[in-house]
Amino acid sequence: MKFSGTSKRWSAAALTLLLVLTVPAGIAAAGRAEAPDDSYRIAVFVPGVTAGSPIYEMLAEGARRAADEFDHARANIIEGGTNQGEWPGKIASIAAQGDHDLIVTSNPAMPEIVNEVSQRFPDQKFVFMDGYLEGNPSIYTLRYDQYQQAYLAGYFAGLVTSSTMEFAGEQLKIGLVAGQEYPDMNQSILPGYREGAQDAAPGTEVDFRVVGNWYDASRGKELAREIISGGADVLLPISGGANYGVLEAAIEGDAYVIWYDTSGYHEAPGTVIGSTAIMQDTATYETVKAAIEGSLPFGSADKAGLQEGMVTFITDDPLFEEHVPEDIRRALISRMEELAK
Repeated sequence: MKFSGTSKRWSAAALTLLLVLTVPAGIAAAGRAEAPDDSYRIAVFVPGVTAGSPIYEMLAEGARRAADEFDHARANIIEGGTNQGEWPGKIASIAAQGDHDLIVTSNPAMPEIVNEVSQRFPDQKFVFMDGYLEGNPSIYTLRYDQYQQAYLAGYFAGLVTSSTMEFAGEQLKIGLVAGQEYPDMNQSILPGYREGAQDAAPGTEVDFRVVGNWYDASRGKELAREIISGGADVLLPISGGANYGVLEAAIEGDAYVIWYDTSGYHEAPGTVIGSTAIMQDTATYETVKAAIEGSLPFGSADKAGLQEGMVTFITDDPLFEEHVPEDIRRALISRMEELAK
C-alpha cells in the first residue's frame, strides 16, 4: 500500500462485551452462498445499517468488488445495527466463530476495541477503514486525512462568507455542527476547518456546536438556528442523522451548507453548495484486494488524502457550477491543486 501517516489512538466503549463468544441476536447478514473450504472468506461488519448510509454502502461495494476479482474469494455483509453498545460484542462473536479469514469494518472507534478482541483471537485478521492503530500484527488500518478534508471545507466556507453571494452576511462567520466530540473532531476536523477559513478569509470566526448524539435532527436544527442567528452564513454538519435538521434550519434561515464525506448537492440544490468526499469504495477495494493477494502489511497504519486521491472536494457536479460563482470555484480548485502537489 502507498499510504503513510502517524499513529493516533481512540477511546474504546463497552469493553465488557468483548468476551462474548456466540453470535448475539440481531446480527443481520447478506452475502453469497456458503463458501468452499479453500475460499478466502471476508466478513464486512457494518456498524449500523448499510442502506441509506453512503459510507457503509461504499464499504460494502468496495469489498464485494475486490472479492469478485477472485474465484476463491467470498464477501459476506453483516449489519451490526444502530445500538453502538452492542458492536464490540458482535464483532468479537464473529471472530470467535472462526468462519472468516478477514473482518473489514469502518469506524474510528473500532481499532481500539478490536485491539482487545484480537488478543483472544490472534489468527483473525482485521481491516479498518477510516480508523487508525498500528503495531498489532493482526490489524491493518487506513485513516483518511480528516485535517485536509476539513481544511478544504473551511477554505471554501471562507471564500463564501467573504463573498457577495446572496446569503453571505456582513460578518465573517461560519459554523460547524458535530454529533459528538471525539479525537479526530477536536484534533483534526475543527482545527482544519478553522485554518482553511482563515487562509481564505483572515478573521473568519467558527461557531462550533455539539448535538450530543448522531441522530437527533431536532437538536441539530435548534443548534443550527442559533448559529445562523449569531451571524454565520455557512454551516458544516458532521452529525449523522442530525445533518438533516441542520439542513432544514439552513433552508429556512437563508444560509449555505457544505456536505461532508459524500456528495450532498442533490439534498437541497442552492443550499448545499459544496461537498467534500472520501473515496471509501476505492480505498476499500484496493485494501481488500491486497489482503486477498497476501500483500497487505498487517500491523501498519496508513493515512491517505488529496495526494493519494482518497480525499477531495467535488467540483465537477453541475449543481456546484450552477450555484457557486466562477471566481470562488477557481480559487478553491487552485488551492486543491497546490495541496495535492
